[in-house]
Amino acid sequence: QVQLVESGGGVVQAGGSLRLSCAASGRAFSRYFLAWFRQAPGKEREFVAALDWSLPTVWYADSLKGRFTSARDNTKNAVYLQGVSLKPEDSATYYCAAGDLFSNRTSDYSIWGQGTQVSVSS
Repeated sequence: QVQLVESGGGVVQAGGSLRLSCAASGRAFSRYFLAWFRQAPGKEREFVAALDWSLPTVWYADSLKGRFTSARDNTKNAVYLQGVSLKPEDSATYYCAAGDLFSNRTSDYSIWGQGTQVSVSS
C-alpha cells in the first residue's frame, strides 16, 4: 500500500510561486496514476493535475493550465507541483492522490495524502 505525504505549503504573496512535493512510500508507487487536487474552505475538492504512471503525460485543469505544472520522479517516489503567478483564489489545501485510473475525479483515487496548506496573500 502506498502512503503519500505532501510538503512545501505556506504563505505566498500574490504573483509569487510555490513548489509542492509529495513523497510516497511503498513499492508499487510507479504503477499508480497520480493527481493533485485542492480544496478551499467551504468549497468542493477541485482537480488540479493528473499524471500517467508510465508516460510523461500530464492532464491539467483548463482553468489552471499555464500556471501550474507537475511532474513525477518514479526513481525518487515523488511527485511535484509548481505554481506561478499565484492569486489569492489559489489559497487552498493541496492534496496528492494515487489511483488506478487516469482521471480528474476524486472518486477514482483511493489513496490520499494529508494535504498541505497554501495561502496566497494579496
